Amino acid sequence: MTRALVVIDGEHYAPVVRDAIAGLPYAVLGAWRAGGTEKLRGGEDYGVPLVDSFDVALADVDVVVDLSDEPVLGPRERFLLASRALAAGVRYEGADFRFEPPHYAPFPLPSLAVIGTGKRVGKTAVTGHVARLLARDRDVVVVSMGRGGPAEPEVAAIQPTLASLLDMSRAGHHAASDYLETAALTGVVTIGCRRAGGGLAGGVVTSNVEEGAALAAERDPDVVVFDASGAAIPPVETDARILVSGRGHDPLAYLNPYRVLVSDLVVLVGGGDAGAIRELKDVRVLPAELRLRAVAPLRGRRVAVFTTGPAATDELDAEVVSVSRNLANRPRLAEELARTDADVYLVEIKAAAVDLVAEAALMRGAEVVFAENEVVCAGLDEAILGLVPAGARA
Repeated sequence: MTRALVVIDGEHYAPVVRDAIAGLPYAVLGAWRAGGTEKLRGGEDYGVPLVDSFDVALADVDVVVDLSDEPVLGPRERFLLASRALAAGVRYEGADFRFEPPHYAPFPLPSLAVIGTGKRVGKTAVTGHVARLLARDRDVVVVSMGRGGPAEPEVAAIQPTLASLLDMSRAGHHAASDYLETAALTGVVTIGCRRAGGGLAGGVVTSNVEEGAALAAERDPDVVVFDASGAAIPPVETDARILVSGRGHDPLAYLNPYRVLVSDLVVLVGGGDAGAIRELKDVRVLPAELRLRAVAPLRGRRVAVFTTGPAATDELDAEVVSVSRNLANRPRLAEELARTDADVYLVEIKAAAVDLVAEAALMRGAEVVFAENEVVCAGLDEAILGLVPAGARA
């Protein structure tokens, strides 16, 4: 029979709680009292023993049933409890909600995953940094999951070029998918996969990542790096995870504490409360910034810059004549392209980079140069290398 731990509070009379526990379809091993004193008289009998530690009790149960309520547990506190349960592989449910721990398929090779708290937090930039660092003395394969990935996993064994990306775009494919960006900017073999849907804890409705992981395993590299998509987590078990959180994202909101708890390193791009994260888990937290960098010389020419979000351009060796942050907003991007007059179009490989920006540049006789977001983070390389499994070849 399913074993349960119940979460209770002192705002309910004990007889009410005892009857509710007795009516559950589970073998209830104990109750954890979250707080509240209003209806406690002393010597309460809940029909099951009280436990002192929520986290310790999780080791013996299959489900946590939340019988508490506000004001003892508000939404943020409940999400935190749910995150702790899910990280322990335990289901968390209550009156009108049910959270299942995400499933991760086993993977046979040394591996790392780079996950995020959402879209456009710098996750793909960190993935590229990890891939380049490890590829210095190892055979590395990246498995990238995206919302625009291919129907069947595709292996980018040859570094994509502007010409090959244009060919893909003109054939009706998404030519700026994360796997193509990673392959083009790092030169590392990258396998593109797709996913649809994303749960609060990072689960996906459907994906072909397991098939992509099997292709990676067939190549027998030294290390495989799994690149997540938005807040969704690749459904494959890895030896370690790196969590990336960016500006405007709270790594302790909703079920983000789950992402912290299942990670071994946290990278805060653009700032964040490292202390609060460490209170949740004793994990290394590193502040980082992203610096826009051209992959080919600009040589002081007139340059139009195209990105998906804010990016400083003052360190570019160029006369920056315009900046668009609307790669992901096609109508506004089209309006800006109609007004753009530059010798070079510097563009991130994202969103409409190929089918709109690159095509517009070619029509105007301008050169296209790809841009990458360089990760500036003291101690990052050391931290990454420390996560590589001891048995990985180097």
